[in-house]
Amino acid sequence: MNHNTPLSPRPLRHLADVQRRVMSTAQLRAHGISAADVAAHCRPEGPWQQLLPGVCLLHPGPPTSEERLHGALLYAGRPPAKAAKTVPAQPGAGEAHAPYADALITGLAALALHRFSSAPPLLSLDRIDVLVPRTRRLRSTGFTRLVRTPALPTAVQIGGVPVAPVPRALADAVAGLTEAAAVRRLLTEAVRGGHCEPAAVVRELNQAKLLTRPHVMDAVDSLLAEGRAIAEDRLYRMVTEHGLPDPLWNVDLRLPGGPHLGGVDAYWPDLAVAVELDTRAPRQGFRQDDDALWSEYARKREHLERLGITVVHLTPKKLRESLEQQATVVRTALMASGDRDPAAYVVVLPR
Repeated sequence: MNHNTPLSPRPLRHLADVQRRVMSTAQLRAHGISAADVAAHCRPEGPWQQLLPGVCLLHPGPPTSEERLHGALLYAGRPPAKAAKTVPAQPGAGEAHAPYADALITGLAALALHRFSSAPPLLSLDRIDVLVPRTRRLRSTGFTRLVRTPALPTAVQIGGVPVAPVPRALADAVAGLTEAAAVRRLLTEAVRGGHCEPAAVVRELNQAKLLTRPHVMDAVDSLLAEGRAIAEDRLYRMVTEHGLPDPLWNVDLRLPGGPHLGGVDAYWPDLAVAVELDTRAPRQGFRQDDDALWSEYARKREHLERLGITVVHLTPKKLRESLEQQATVVRTALMASGDRDPAAYVVVLPR
């Protein structure tokens, strides 16, 4: 077997280009290439090179960022040899599948794939974080760092690469960062860029036990303020773009001479309808179940509704994903006000 010998008598048409350039030794054996031939091709000055243990780069020269990603996944996932022989049922039917056996790109590399401008370019990263099950019996090596988890999140496919969703990728990236400004930039872009809601990010940071780090908590404070500002802007757009009557914005409600009833984000006093944004997120590492997180909102809502005030509860996610539908919900509540008994008189104060 020389440098001009075809890779294998078995065709590789079913493999994507990068899969032809980066293969595991198990896949090479499945294509008829012996361990001795692999070793001969990976010797110094040979046409191939060992990228990672059990993973070969089938050309000389440095790997591309795409090849490093697939090499890391092949090392961490260690697909069975038979996976290399999987072909589409019909020529051209769908994309070639890369079986990476429960391994996802995470951390800064994942954020780069999610197109975060504040994440370093892939080629500049010294390491690629790969999320694997806790039981995976491998060690971090070379440019691949294994991040173990008891339960893998659902992968996001980006260019044929399985990638961790943004909240999980952020938590894994933040775990390795000590610079407050870098953490703040990543968290802010996640929300401002519409990748996810603040609550999802804080939940992952909480589960990773990162909320005890002062520089992370400082960034979270900025994140929550950013998320509320964006949600308030979407609420304002919903009212103006969908022709709803102008409410009183950001007000406190009180009974005359009585107790404080709570603040609401929008209030139509003539129709006794209020809108409240739910921007809750777990804080300072406390583990609170959904009922506990909801209790404060529920108590205020029940009190207001006993007074005849309809409270429409909106979340930032609903406003981001279905603005028109949320406008319909609010409009319906406004139109139904005439069918209710008159509400109790409340004092409205700026918040």
